[in-house]
Formats: sequence, C-alpha cells, structure tokens
Amino acid sequence: MSDSNSKSLKLLKKSQDRLNNSRSWAQFVNSLSGYKSANLLSTKSKDEKENLSIVSSTVHLGSNPPLLGFIIRPHSEDHPRHSFENLESTGYFTLNHVSEAIYKKAHQTSARYPKEVSEFNETGLTPEYRKDFFAPFVKESYLQMGMKHIKTYFIEENKTNFVIGEVLSVYSLEEALRADGSLDLKKINTVALAGLDAYYTTEELGRLSYAKPDKELEEL
Repeated sequence: MSDSNSKSLKLLKKSQDRLNNSRSWAQFVNSLSGYKSANLLSTKSKDEKENLSIVSSTVHLGSNPPLLGFIIRPHSEDHPRHSFENLESTGYFTLNHVSEAIYKKAHQTSARYPKEVSEFNETGLTPEYRKDFFAPFVKESYLQMGMKHIKTYFIEENKTNFVIGEVLSVYSLEEALRADGSLDLKKINTVALAGLDAYYTTEELGRLSYAKPDKELEEL
C-alpha cells in the first residue's frame, strides 16, 4: 500500500475464521506495534551454564546514563525463564544485534530447551568472552553490548517483568559509527522483527535535521 488514503480501511475484528485460537490472537497483537528490534540476550548462571534467547522488546530509556529496557515473559514451573534467573542472580548480561546472516539461528533460541542445555551449542552460535566480562557475547553479532542489571519492574497487569540494564561496553564494526555518533545499522546488516516470526531487512529512507517549530526540516 503506497498511500494509506487510497484504500478504505476497515475495523479488524476477531472473526471466527481468522483469529479463532490463542496463537492467532497472539500473532495479531504482536504485529500491532510494527517493526521491532531483534536482539540475542546472552547470560551465564553462577554455575557457568550459558544461555541464549531472542528478545524483541528492547527499547531506549535514556542516554545519560545509557539505559535499555526489555520485557521478559512470566516465569513459572512450566515455562521457566533461564535468562531472567541468570541476569538477576549474577547482575550481568549481553545484548547482541541479530543480523541477516544469523536470523534463523537466533530464532531457534526461542525453543524451550532444558536449563542444562546451551542454546549456543544447539544453534551453532559462538560464545565470546571479552575483558573478563561475566556473560558471553555472541561472536557472530556485529553489534554487541555488555550490560549491567539495574532493576526489574513487575507488571501486574500481565505478570511480565520489565528489565532495565545499563550499557557498560559496545563492540561493533568501526565503519558503522558515523561522525555524529549515530550508528549506520545497514552497514552491520541488523534486521527487524515483526509479529512473532517475521524478519525483515531494512532500507534507510533518509536522515532528517533536528525538528524545530520555526525551521524547515533538512535532509542530512
């Protein structure tokens, strides 16, 4: 759809034929927020067991200090959240961008492996340790962030946890860093995620100047 005004939009209803089970409803609601980030959350337990899981809810919370946050689904006996257990008990984790080259392996980390099984081993991704940082980075990722757990907020409404972490270190390809400090994510092939299982490559439409009420936007 090139022009939203050229089509007649209709209210999408939960119809019997299209959204007739919980999985269909989850797919529908997960698509409503649009394109999302795709990161691999890497942790290690106190007894040295490595864990890896994909998260699609990472958001920027502030630059000074540099904080990121993301949602982790509820922990239960039937659905244990090993990553959450590890980062809470050790205080450290890493976030690693998913690139076009590894998106299938990254998606496989969402499978429910037992705690003693490393998703690194199961998917063929490689743990990489840097400067004695406790949690492993993902070697195949072109943007890696060492994170310190700051706080977790429990969200009563749907029994999820909102995890806040501080960025302690960032590793990436030098050519991805622009002169103004921004990152050119296209150069490191970072992909976007929509819904529960759709991955997208991206094209930049353009960069615009800082918006002011008395000044027209300029292409950067």
